[in-house]
Amino acid sequence: MKNRIVLWGAASLILACLVAVGGYFYFQPFSPDRGKYPVRGIDVSHHQRQIDWQRVAADDVAFVVIKATEGGDHVDDAFAANLREARAVGLAVGAYHFFTFCRPGADQARNFISVVPRDRSLLPPVVDIEFVGNCPRRPSPEELNVELSAFLRPVEAAFGKTAILYVTDEAARVYAGQIAGRPHWVRSLALWPGHDDWIYWQYHDRGRVDGITGDVDLNVLQGGEEKLAELFAPPPESISPETPLSP
Repeated sequence: MKNRIVLWGAASLILACLVAVGGYFYFQPFSPDRGKYPVRGIDVSHHQRQIDWQRVAADDVAFVVIKATEGGDHVDDAFAANLREARAVGLAVGAYHFFTFCRPGADQARNFISVVPRDRSLLPPVVDIEFVGNCPRRPSPEELNVELSAFLRPVEAAFGKTAILYVTDEAARVYAGQIAGRPHWVRSLALWPGHDDWIYWQYHDRGRVDGITGDVDLNVLQGGEEKLAELFAPPPESISPETPLSP
């Protein structure tokens, strides 16, 4: 009995140490190799509250992707200010849409296009597809394909760029066929992604950046300054800010 108690005590101590070490590394600002991934960025929404963009730009941040819309009618109330102020300090800026499962894709496209201005350079539009915070009913892969296509066609036509898909691991497993063939934004916290088929890599979701109170997502870009300039370049001249949304 005494030996059993000692063994249980040792096992408990080891487990506690593993949890502590794991927690330490999770909450530490894990940083990918700067030589390989020199271009750093963040993504933000109203959850970051008031942001001092001048300080952000001075803290090794080159780009920011800002939440614009969600579903068919929700607009992030910090989007306009964040876009204006981040652009003013010289950051490469882009916008993302949280794709909901309970509104038609065409409705969601209209919402995004009506909110995000097209009069100046933008990073490619981003579509966030995940289960957390979404409608409880999960569409079948075939259903998602129909609605996602109804979103992507008009959005890509309006902005003149191929959209980037941010898909969490669980959603990626369910909808692997529907997200294939498009550029990805991967989420891999504290570990290198298992492949190089991505544009952005979110490597921390509780990072710290000067000018932001509290946690913020930290990302790197696949490629250097040239790749960032390519993504941020103006769309073809044939794409006008007045380009209508196709029915």
